[in-house]
Amino acid sequence: MREILQKLSDGEISAETAEKMLKTMHIMEIEDFAKMDMCREVRTGVPEAVFAEGKENDEIVKIVMKCADNDGIMVTRLQNDRYQSIKEDLSPLIDRGFKLNYNRKARILVVKEHDPKKIGKIGIITAGTSDIPVAEEARIVAEEVGCDVLRSYDVGVAGIHRLFSQVRIMLEEEVEVLIVVAGMEGALPSVVAGLVDMPVIGVPSSVGYGVGEGGFTALYAMLQSCAPGIAVVNIDNGFGAALFASTIIKSRIKREI
Repeated sequence: MREILQKLSDGEISAETAEKMLKTMHIMEIEDFAKMDMCREVRTGVPEAVFAEGKENDEIVKIVMKCADNDGIMVTRLQNDRYQSIKEDLSPLIDRGFKLNYNRKARILVVKEHDPKKIGKIGIITAGTSDIPVAEEARIVAEEVGCDVLRSYDVGVAGIHRLFSQVRIMLEEEVEVLIVVAGMEGALPSVVAGLVDMPVIGVPSSVGYGVGEGGFTALYAMLQSCAPGIAVVNIDNGFGAALFASTIIKSRIKREI
């Protein structure tokens, strides 16, 4: 944008040409299957990410190779076998100075040149070990937008005594937002929200038996919570929870400036 405005100021292009260039610079079309929003992070504070499910491996490769220069890119819900299949095709990015970090549990590939500026601190808590993949998705995304993350896993209501010391640590470390992931009956976010004076983001996971299978029981329980201060994202949506948490922190930073 700066280059376009400079050319306009220097008389190298007309106002009409500058307007057209500014309009088209926001979108990168990749053949006939993808239109990437290249200015999403500047406009909204939320980075552009690629949802791997439903895309062919070669499509993912083309998207990443084209978009890496735009401050890197994240590929979510990328299974390990698929990453292994495309890893070699993405290797030229390493020669260009990019880091390729893949987290198998979180199923996320992060392509970046540099680490983000730190903006704040969040905590992530899970009810059970089976909820960790969703929590790890939230952790990776939160760290990639500049948050320090404290984790405490497997501290759910089935053994509630495990929780209290972990919450105390979160408070002592002055985390600003808590993300709480729970499946089954989804009770943990309500318990946590009754103990802390900060925003709590509930993430229902698709872990459970019978009527709890698929995460809808946990979702309904979190939406119906009697504890105030809870926001709830979609089932298994660690990605969305992390970005909402970072938005809360960024809002605080803006007020302080």
